[in-house]
Amino acid sequence: MSAALLTALALASASDHRTGVATDIEAQGTHYRVQTEHGPVHLFRPAGYDRRSAGIVVYVHGLYTRVDQAWREHQLAAQFAASGANALFIVPEAPEAADEPPAWTDLESLIATALARAHLRRPPGPVVAAGHSGAYRTLAEWLGDPALRTLILVDALYGKEDEFRAWLDADPAHKMTLVVKGTARWADPFVRGYRRAITLPRIPDSFDELSRAQRTAKLLCLRSQYEHMELITEGKTLPLVLRRTALGRVPVSTPQP
Repeated sequence: MSAALLTALALASASDHRTGVATDIEAQGTHYRVQTEHGPVHLFRPAGYDRRSAGIVVYVHGLYTRVDQAWREHQLAAQFAASGANALFIVPEAPEAADEPPAWTDLESLIATALARAHLRRPPGPVVAAGHSGAYRTLAEWLGDPALRTLILVDALYGKEDEFRAWLDADPAHKMTLVVKGTARWADPFVRGYRRAITLPRIPDSFDELSRAQRTAKLLCLRSQYEHMELITEGKTLPLVLRRTALGRVPVSTPQP
């Protein structure tokens, strides 16, 4: 890293510290960490981001971790960058324990708060919500938000099937991707009860392996060859399933964690 860039980053960090916002360069994009009344929220703006056509992706981590740990150990910035999605990515604090209530029960409040704290303008594109494992409880709280168009549950359907089914049926534009490993007990009946679902026996190595029907399916179920935690720690699944959204693309280079 050049001396000029190091100096610029140091100046930016000092300015951000005074306003309660930490920023740094990560995975060739810009990473923000803001403090809120519901804990820290991370935001990521990828290289090549174009706000005029961008959307928003909100990702919720699973149990037994906190958002700062998940951001670092799951290398989320690198995974978001690898997806190539032209979006602002927002990662809020979420329950660490099963008996802990969701930190954010209102999706619009989360988005507005995060963008205001980071001093970013809202992009006009679609809103996507994704989550791993126990994130389903937080995602279920957001099903009434009219801006939400796409749901991605990465081995996360541990319950609330009726609510998720009602959301899927409520609007022709609603689309869901289910990744299934440890959640087969709940996911299998959910998928069998939906006649338009498409199920694949494994997660493909590349998005290009999906047919047009699979890319556009209202409900796509991917049975996982990866273990429950590997789905998020290996960095292969999340970038792929984020491609199955209405989000535009940015130029993709090889990101550095």
